[in-house]
Amino acid sequence: MDSRRLIFFHAPGSRSTGVLILLEELGADHELRTLDLETDEQHGPEYLGINPMGKVPAIIHGHELVTEQVALFIYLSDLFTEHELAPPVDDLLRGPWLRWIALYGTCFEPAIVDRALKREPAPRRLSPYGEAAELFRMIDGQLAGGPWLLGERFLAVDVLWGNALSWATGNGLLEQTPHIDAYVERFEARPATRRVRAEDAARIEAQQLLASHAH
Repeated sequence: MDSRRLIFFHAPGSRSTGVLILLEELGADHELRTLDLETDEQHGPEYLGINPMGKVPAIIHGHELVTEQVALFIYLSDLFTEHELAPPVDDLLRGPWLRWIALYGTCFEPAIVDRALKREPAPRRLSPYGEAAELFRMIDGQLAGGPWLLGERFLAVDVLWGNALSWATGNGLLEQTPHIDAYVERFEARPATRRVRAEDAARIEAQQLLASHAH
């Protein structure tokens, strides 16, 4: 039995899609367990017994539960080192790689959620992301060096940001720029991304069909 085999809890169309794309990029052996957010399956007793937060993505590796999107990107990239999607600890690129993974969770997502909910941001000294406009300009400037976030190498951090920027621009929550559009286009063209997008569309269709029959 492969000691790296995982159980992955996924909800199509949610934040867990990025992790599923990463699993595809890594060729990771995993058992996929799909939850239906529309029926609130993630808050049922069975899943709450696994993850009391009732959130996806989540994995079980061995007997251990790993949750939180940014933690999973680090954990999985380091577990499947042969694919070289994470710089090793002694590589100077490791610091920037970790910086941009953390920046997604601590800055970008709170800024996008505030925009999505049309909330007034917190005062600058209390805001986790400072000023949203400055954050977005920094991201755009980083992508100018291309073709990937940290230069020539495609890394796990590009799955995290490629998926996030694709969703944010697609939903009108982030201004499109030539750099962001080109980056998203490159990400969406990758075989792993295309496979997961198609499979998730089929999963969503199946969930909707099941719901219509239930009514």
